[in-house]
Amino acid sequence: MKTYKFKLYQHKRNRHLHRTINAASSIYNHCIALHKRYYRMFGKHLNKNRLMKHIAKVRRKNEYWQLVGSQAVQDIIQRIDRAYQLFFKHHKKGVRPPNFRKRIKYKSITLKQAGYKFLDGNQFKIGRCIYRFWKSREIEGKIKTVTIKRNLLGEIFIFVVTDFVDSQVIAMTGKSAGFDFGLRSFLSCSDSTEIQSPLFLKQSLKKLKAASRQHSRKKKGSNNREKARKNLVRVHEKVVNRRTDWFWKLAHELTDKFDYLYFETLNLKGMQRLWGRKIGDLAFSEFLKILEYVAEKKDKVVSYIDRWYPSTKTCSVCDYVLDKLPLDTRYWCCPNCSTRV
Repeated sequence: MKTYKFKLYQHKRNRHLHRTINAASSIYNHCIALHKRYYRMFGKHLNKNRLMKHIAKVRRKNEYWQLVGSQAVQDIIQRIDRAYQLFFKHHKKGVRPPNFRKRIKYKSITLKQAGYKFLDGNQFKIGRCIYRFWKSREIEGKIKTVTIKRNLLGEIFIFVVTDFVDSQVIAMTGKSAGFDFGLRSFLSCSDSTEIQSPLFLKQSLKKLKAASRQHSRKKKGSNNREKARKNLVRVHEKVVNRRTDWFWKLAHELTDKFDYLYFETLNLKGMQRLWGRKIGDLAFSEFLKILEYVAEKKDKVVSYIDRWYPSTKTCSVCDYVLDKLPLDTRYWCCPNCSTRV
């Protein structure tokens, strides 16, 4: 599977897509309300097939809901059903049920087999409207789904998922390495190399504070406040884009160098409570998601070691385990084989 991302040209006809996404948010909130009411009355989970039939009847009488295609409505109901299934399965682990969403926070609709068509060049048709997008590359493979998504700036993107499989041959190195995540250095490798994070949020902190200050000073509901909000979103978006770009480059660099990559399982939520913004700026969990995707694509292996495994107290030669090791001790001599670890 391969996903292509394209940005639509800014045009007044894009209002129709914004209105469609707003209608989808109305359908979503209506389905959530029905789920909550059904569970309160009968103590059971509402079947998605029954809900689809009910929404189909309501859509015939509601012109606003008819802006959303039937397949997009099915995808909304299926997403809610999956969320409830996860909640019933993992509620003891802290997973919460899906809840209502504000219209401004509802971002996307998904089309599957019908409702869209790619025309010649960089034109894309949904319903009767034709849109143009920046076609940075050709779409390869059979199209499975098309997702229309908007961001907080009002820009609209299309995500095209195809069944294309890249069959390029990747050279295997046979090397393996262990990595330790830290606050001073982003990653410490077992071959004694260290990777420092640029800390993009820290670099842009002054701009963020200034943009946030300007936003809070504007009158609520005014055009100037909306302009200030968009300016604040742009600064945040630049930080995220720079960090994500660095993560992708680092993931490709590590997977080209090593075939097996080992990481410790960390309690990142607990670390964030202790060190706050620094952990959010490093965004280690986001990096691991990107690394796993790149490694799977290149047939490399990313493995995780249990957080309670005494890796720093274990000798790398004879597997002897120390009873105690102070935090300020960086190197120690193995009493079994005299190896400096």
